[in-house]
Amino acid sequence: MSRTIIQPLWVRATHWINAVAVVVMATSGWQIYDASPIFAGLKFPASMTLGGWLGGALQWHFAIMWVLVANYLVYVCLNLLSRRLWRKLLPIRLSTLRRDLVAALRGKLAHEDLARYNAVQKLAYVVVIVDIAVVILSGLAVWKSVQFPLLRTLMGGYDNARVVHFFAMSVLVAFFVVHVVMVALVPRSLRLMVRGR
Repeated sequence: MSRTIIQPLWVRATHWINAVAVVVMATSGWQIYDASPIFAGLKFPASMTLGGWLGGALQWHFAIMWVLVANYLVYVCLNLLSRRLWRKLLPIRLSTLRRDLVAALRGKLAHEDLARYNAVQKLAYVVVIVDIAVVILSGLAVWKSVQFPLLRTLMGGYDNARVVHFFAMSVLVAFFVVHVVMVALVPRSLRLMVRGR
């Protein structure tokens, strides 16, 4: 493998900060959810939640939310300024996506060159970038509903903003789980995200 840096330090740092922030946000969010569930019959086990009670979960959630937002802004800004977004993630061609998706479902997607993302990876990362924006905006609509009435209205009202926030976070958690499984299947990618090369 080449000794050149494939993942710069800022990508690795924002990646690991985001991983911790997502785990804390999700587990504290599940504790908050349990206090006032949106869907009848859905309750998260205490062993999967953080905070111990509603007040504790809110403190964790609001504390780490600033880390998630700041980290997200740094990641997006540096991707735009360095043009990495266009070099690594865009464009995504439908024919290539179809081919790579079929290969992935058959377990035949090649991972020899870790410096290049396949179309499935590109789509997943772009979806996550957009999804985190939705998580942040819907979270604002729930947290500061009175201060951001336009945002609340765009989300379909307070109750719908809670549903949007729940599903956007669910997409993020699903990505996280699939991402961890893929790292287990291609362990070289973990070394790359630690060492950068």
